[in-house]
Order: sequence, then C-alpha cells, then structure tokens
Amino acid sequence: MQRLLQKSLHLIMVLSILLISLPSCKSKQPPPKKPPVPVTASYVEKKSMPVYIKAIGNVEAYSQVSVKSQISGILTRVHFKEGQFVKKGELLFTIDPAPYEAALKQATANLARDVAQLNNARTEVKRYEELVKKGYISASQFDQIKTNADSLEAAVKADEAIVENARLQLKYCYINSPISGKAGSLIVHEGNLIKANADTPMVIINQIKPIYVTFSVPEQFLPEIKKYMSTGKVKTQVFINKDTEHPVEGILTFIENAVDPDTGTIKLKSIFNNNDNRLWPGQFVDVLIILTIQKDALVIPSKAVMTGQGGQFVYVIKEDLSVENRPVAVSRTIADEAVIEKGLQSGERIVTDGQLRLMPGSKVQVKETTESIK
Repeated sequence: MQRLLQKSLHLIMVLSILLISLPSCKSKQPPPKKPPVPVTASYVEKKSMPVYIKAIGNVEAYSQVSVKSQISGILTRVHFKEGQFVKKGELLFTIDPAPYEAALKQATANLARDVAQLNNARTEVKRYEELVKKGYISASQFDQIKTNADSLEAAVKADEAIVENARLQLKYCYINSPISGKAGSLIVHEGNLIKANADTPMVIINQIKPIYVTFSVPEQFLPEIKKYMSTGKVKTQVFINKDTEHPVEGILTFIENAVDPDTGTIKLKSIFNNNDNRLWPGQFVDVLIILTIQKDALVIPSKAVMTGQGGQFVYVIKEDLSVENRPVAVSRTIADEAVIEKGLQSGERIVTDGQLRLMPGSKVQVKETTESIK
C-alpha cells in the first residue's frame, strides 16, 4: 500500500512539472512576422532649381485712363459696349456737333469779312503812300489810314484764332480712345447732358497688355535683388489661384526709391505680356522672384517630407526593403518639389506615400517608384 502511494505521488510531481513547463515552451515561440507595408517611392534626384523670394502681389493695369469730355453737350452716340476691348484712336462717344458746327461757320464768316476789309485797307495804304510823298495829303492822314490797316490785320489774326478754336471745339465732339485696353462700365448713356471736365468720367479704360504686378518684400532682400538686377534680367513667376503648374512669367522692372519705414518692406513691380489675359487688374497672386538657378540641387517630392518631434525627416528604403528614419534639412519648397540641403544623397530611394504606417526598421513593399520627378 505504501509503495502504491509513493508511485502516485511521483506521478503527480511529474504531471506538475509538465504543466509548469508547457507555458514557458509556448512563450519561446517566435512572434508571427508582420506583412510588409505597401508604399510608393521615388528617387532623390539632382536637377537645376531656382533660388527665389516669395511674395503676395496685386495686379495693376499698365495704364488707366478716365475718359472725360472737354466740352458740354448732348451725348448722341456711344460707339462701343461695356467691357469691350477698344483700340487706340477708336471712336467712343459722339456729342451733338450742331452747335459747334454753327459756331465754326460764324467764325469763318467773320474771318472772311475782316480779311476783305484788310485787303481793302492794304490797297489804300499803298495808294496814300504815293500821295503823301507828293504832298497831296498830310502825314497825319496817312498815319490814320495805316493804323486802320494794322488794326484790321490784328482783327484777322484774332478771327483766325477763333476759327481754330471753333474747329477744336468741333473736334472735341468726337471722343476717341487714348489707349488700347479694356473698357469698364458705362457711367453715361445716350441722351445725357455731358458737362465739360465733369468730376465723374464717362468710362474708365484699363490697358492690360502688358500689365503690372506689384508686391513688397522684406528690406533684407534688397541687396541681393539689386545684385542680380545689375547683372541681368530678374525673372518673376506668378501663380493664379494656387495653380502651381501653369505660372505666368515676367520681368522685374521697378524697385521703389525708398523702404517703407512703417513695414520695413520695399515695393517692387514686374511687367507681364499677358497675351492670354490671365492677369486682371485688382487680382491677388502668388509671386516668385527668381534670383538665380541652383545647379545639381537634391530634389524630392515635397510629400515625402514628414515632421516629427525632432524636426523634418524622410523614410529611406534600404536594399533589404527595410526603412530608415532620416533627418533632413529642407532648403525651400517649389510647387510639389522640396530642395534638400542635407540628409540625403542622389540616387537614394525614399517613401512618398504610406509613411503613417511605418516605423524605423519596417519592411515595405514598393507598389510604384517614380524614376524622375516631374
């Protein structure tokens, strides 16, 4: 009986040891491997990139003309439509010419009368000049006749001036466009009484080909801008409504002659051909002042750059398809491209999409690789 009891105790001990060892054996099994994270990638590329200054600009008309009448009268005809492009010299308005035609006829008639009297007076002067030499008339009588002729000559000159002014007044009845540009809203309409040099213009015309964009930059950029302007033309690019793929290109033409002491900025102005009419007066645009071109710059897609507690970084894909968290210094961003100052080398492959599921050492499966940055 005692021997049977010893065997039972031995069996219980063996079973206890087995039960204790089973969990430890199970814990020593390796954890299941995580599947690779699908990502898209791109290569670090060397290319020429612009060195620029960024600003917010406002589009201004190259020139603006407020059209006013120089005479008073009834507006009988408007020869264009609101918002129409008009050419320099094109007829815009006609003011009733009848009163001015009548004034010209009267002035012309007065001139003709005084010319006839002057011709008669000159004839008398010649006749009496011979008589005074022979002593038939006194010198005082001759002086009176000559004075009358001189007076008529002055009257003729005055009449000629009046006729010329009358012609000018008649010419003012026909108002032509002084520039080529875009006509604005009509402020007067046919049948209105127009006053000479009224405070309100009849229409405003903006010349938009070419066109200006004005903007301001901090004064610390002034020496660099002046340096590059002295060596050649400084190009500028304008982006409309965040359209980074289709910039409008122009030339920097103007630097204000003084820094604004209130803001510490300097006003600049660029000119654009605007042949496609994309720029419009009053529009706000993003401006890039391209100072020079940096050759062999390291460029990656800007979406590859992440920001963490330690600053900006990218995930670099190693040969074994694991990723490394690499700190980088971004010099500048242009559209969807980032220029890297340090942290990467040309030809390295980086993750451009799928970073949120990664951590250092993660394995990746590259779904797509961009060979070159567009």
